[in-house]
Amino acid sequence: MNDIAGAYSARAAEYIELLGTVELMHPSDRELIGTWGDRVVGEAIDAGCGPGHWTNFLAGRGLDIRGVDLTLAFVEHARRAYPRLRFATGSLEALGASDGSLGGVLAWYSLIHHAPDAIGPALDEIARVLRPAGLLLVGFFTGAAVEPFDHAVVTAYRWPVAELTERLRASGFETVETHTRTGTGYRPHAAIIARRVKV
Repeated sequence: MNDIAGAYSARAAEYIELLGTVELMHPSDRELIGTWGDRVVGEAIDAGCGPGHWTNFLAGRGLDIRGVDLTLAFVEHARRAYPRLRFATGSLEALGASDGSLGGVLAWYSLIHHAPDAIGPALDEIARVLRPAGLLLVGFFTGAAVEPFDHAVVTAYRWPVAELTERLRASGFETVETHTRTGTGYRPHAAIIARRVKV
């Protein structure tokens, strides 16, 4: 994960300028994330929060949420931009929450750099911190096969919705909803809302 943090640190200012506000995001993403947050009961974590814009967006809708990110530059920016909210450095493999303590986890494009043989521990950690019936929202790039591609910052992966759904099932989730979005000049996007199954 250090290589990912380093790559984002090197381009943090550029990333914040180009992608660091909710207003720059696609309207359907705002709608999906907002309505997901409205369904979360209890505390939530924005896992891989980046500059903190989605954390702030969801807090503005009344969700008790804090942000966690690998990249110190993003965390420092988020703390300055949204001083009333909580942000900390951390990884998706170590979210810093007690077992079954959360009602929701947002993983919006924060799993895209996990190789297929490395995504399991992150999904298991998300499952660990969610209470039964807690809700996960994952945003990701989709495609016909699990494959790497040259992301602007560091290598990322496309996932077929069915394949990521199966990985989630293996970590203790049931899929509630799936969404896909395509557009000219854009990579195909997808999202999965999944519920933590009682074990």
